[in-house]
Amino acid sequence: MQLSAAPYEERLTAPRTWWLLAFLVGVSMALILLPFGTLPMLGGLAGGTAVAAVVASSYGSVRIRVVGGHLIAGDAKIPVSALGEAEVLDAEEARAWRTHKADPRSFMLLRAYIPGALRVDVTDPADPTPYVFLSTREPERLAQALRAAKESADAA
Repeated sequence: MQLSAAPYEERLTAPRTWWLLAFLVGVSMALILLPFGTLPMLGGLAGGTAVAAVVASSYGSVRIRVVGGHLIAGDAKIPVSALGEAEVLDAEEARAWRTHKADPRSFMLLRAYIPGALRVDVTDPADPTPYVFLSTREPERLAQALRAAKESADAA
């Protein structure tokens, strides 16, 4: 397996405030179960917090990687040879591409808590997907990794 010239990996983790919210869900469950006694209340606190933490963790476990000549974003695996130019989007432009500029045929890996994004055209004529939209905390670095992977794939 050939590795790209500039491997990239990012995990789109949930923000810290979500963990506080997970605890508050546990507190809410404890308050709901308080009339049933201390033991059910403690079970509600532990269980509610655990369930909310699992949900936050799983939502924030999605990864974006550039490795082996492929862009892997969540469940999508796209060869870099099928990708065109990458456009780095600031928060305002990313919001526009998530809303009124969005094409329903595009592949979008959205995380609302991440303001920056990268939009990459799909150049494969057999693929009906016009572009890939990726929420990312480091759009410049991801664009650079895609360019390096494409150059190494073209050189091979």
